[in-house]
Amino acid sequence: MQLQVLYEDNHIIAVVKPAGVLSQGDMTGRKSIFDQTKEYLKEKYKKPGNVFLGLVHRLDRTVSGIILFAKTSKGASRLSEQFRNHTIQKTYNAVVLGNLKEKEGELKEKVKKISFFAEGFGNKTDEELLKEIKKATKTRTAELSYKVLKHNDKYSLLEIKPKTGRFHQIRIQMSELGHPILGDGTYNKKAIESWKSKDSIALCATGIIFKTATGDKEINLKIDVPVEWRGYIE
Repeated sequence: MQLQVLYEDNHIIAVVKPAGVLSQGDMTGRKSIFDQTKEYLKEKYKKPGNVFLGLVHRLDRTVSGIILFAKTSKGASRLSEQFRNHTIQKTYNAVVLGNLKEKEGELKEKVKKISFFAEGFGNKTDEELLKEIKKATKTRTAELSYKVLKHNDKYSLLEIKPKTGRFHQIRIQMSELGHPILGDGTYNKKAIESWKSKDSIALCATGIIFKTATGDKEINLKIDVPVEWRGYIE
């Protein structure tokens, strides 16, 4: 698969992650967008040794869209600072089940997040492991705003702007609202009944605004929604 590069400077690179591809490699050994980006940089700049690439945020495997990587430690530091301070603006598009009563609004609620997985779980009993997980679970506030861009009798196309970066927050909050993301059987089994892909859900990171690692230049990147959504919203 050819890597789609949206932006590159001396410190930062932005690429498009297809749905079904991991952000970073795991124990399965499947190639990730992180691996592909490193290979691209190694080949482009003819680097003989290891290529530095910093992972500063992730997208779920089933989610497509824009992902940023740092090419230098300075880039990693500046991007991480922007994510920490919530100055990076992210936009998602999603196809959800149903026709929303309110065509735009804000959602704010408490969600649970497991902040880490207990180490040494193989040596623990089920009861001990459950205690570890409960201890690692924190309740955090999740906020987002949404706007209905298009709808029919069955589905709605939304523009979503998260204000916080909680784990699965868009997926959880839309399901709690009664309008789960199409294909997201994790939070609502009805969402997979008419979805044709097992490797994706109808959620895409279509926009991101960030500042460069040097200077104060603002970069505004956008992509279109996946073509496979057309049959649901047109």
